[in-house]
Amino acid sequence: MPDTKQDVLVSWIGGNDIVSAQRGQDGPILSTIKANTFDRIELLYNYPDEEVASFLDWLTSQVVTPINVTKVILSSPVDFADIYQAASALLNDLSNQKTKLSILLSPGTPAMQAVWILLGKTRYECLFYQSSKEQGVELVEIPFELSAEYIPKVSKIADEKLINMADSQVPIDAAFDNIITRNPRMMALKSQAQILAQKTVPVLIYGETGTGKELFARAIHNASSRQNKPFVAINCGAIPKDLADSVLFGHKKGAFTGAVSDKLGVFQQANGGTLFLDEFGELTPEVQVRLLRVLQESRLTPVGATSEISVDVRIITATHKNLMDGVIQGTFREDLFYRIAVGVLHLPPIRHREGDLILLTEMLLESLSKQDESLSKKLSVEAKNLILKHPWHGNIRELQSTLLRAVLWSDTDSVTGSDLESALFKMPTKENDLLSLDVSQGVDIQKVIGDLVKHYVLETLAFTGQNKTQAAQLLGLKSQQTLTNWMEKYGISQS
Repeated sequence: MPDTKQDVLVSWIGGNDIVSAQRGQDGPILSTIKANTFDRIELLYNYPDEEVASFLDWLTSQVVTPINVTKVILSSPVDFADIYQAASALLNDLSNQKTKLSILLSPGTPAMQAVWILLGKTRYECLFYQSSKEQGVELVEIPFELSAEYIPKVSKIADEKLINMADSQVPIDAAFDNIITRNPRMMALKSQAQILAQKTVPVLIYGETGTGKELFARAIHNASSRQNKPFVAINCGAIPKDLADSVLFGHKKGAFTGAVSDKLGVFQQANGGTLFLDEFGELTPEVQVRLLRVLQESRLTPVGATSEISVDVRIITATHKNLMDGVIQGTFREDLFYRIAVGVLHLPPIRHREGDLILLTEMLLESLSKQDESLSKKLSVEAKNLILKHPWHGNIRELQSTLLRAVLWSDTDSVTGSDLESALFKMPTKENDLLSLDVSQGVDIQKVIGDLVKHYVLETLAFTGQNKTQAAQLLGLKSQQTLTNWMEKYGISQS
């Protein structure tokens, strides 16, 4: 399939551009557009709207290339944080649109130019241009490598000790200080969790695998009035269906084959404390019914028992599933959902925790070094850039195991890009899972459509015995000719 990427030029609108337009002269932006061929122009501006409107009228009268503009509110044209947020948001959006990026460095303040270089050398593949009256329009080669991640401003950074969040075993004394972050969203979640810790309401924690759901649960328990009582954690997805009642509510001796003694269920084990039900969305509807009754009445009957017992348990649940979808589809009880979803925390994946990825990487490397001096390594610039670009669907657990492998593979004092590349697991995407493609890695939407068309056209032709008229009807197409046109467009051969 031919390359369908659009060539996009990105730039701030600068004072020289506006003044040049007022004089009827070519400024840096117009000069660059005339000197090169682009499919689209994306401009950021922080000038008054009336000045920019006049400039755009002039610019669009000189070129036929489509131009999009985005107004940005900056506290100052030299405020690095505001500039970074605006520039990064635009580049991130464009990188997900299958584009070839070019950045014009000349317009704007030195701070704007510095941020373009930082982003273009670390996070987004691009070409750099500069334009001046003296030198004209030039393609710029920046002869050095960088690896950097934006660190947002926060009022207070948590104690940067060895991060237990990166460990597969959450410490029993986990506290909110163990949740290391510089990300504003995560800082807000920590604050919300600290408020919930002082209450007795049920808490539901959403998040992908490895995002730290149990760490949050333990921190909530340890900051609550129940901190000196039991904290019991169980993975609901690992409970055998025929033993679910026994595991949750306990059983009496002789209640079933193999019940050779009385056994306390997790509710009884956690009595007075906190019960953490991980992968809560895996419970069957039948178990959900019985669980709801226990949560409503704080009373349960062990399997084989003849009388109820009272329990006092604070419930924290966690899941990677969207339970509201389960409610709509009928796989999860609506009344149970509203019972457990009082305090709700959505933990973001680390690929969305801007500012935290390299921080977490350094913490994990420090942890490895403390465990064994032979594992003390530094990361090369290339390795850091690979870390920043990888989607990390396994989140901190995947990051931890990848770093360990890379450190083991490395035969020098530094982990190279090659070492890290060898340590990464690149999970293949299921061809039939068209709704779960990773947009952060780029999606060839034309290929996706082509694969889908090919699959169903061939399947329908096989079903109709290669009768194109019937196949067209089954596919909802107007005629056999329409089907033929589709087959020609997507290169589908009739067997």
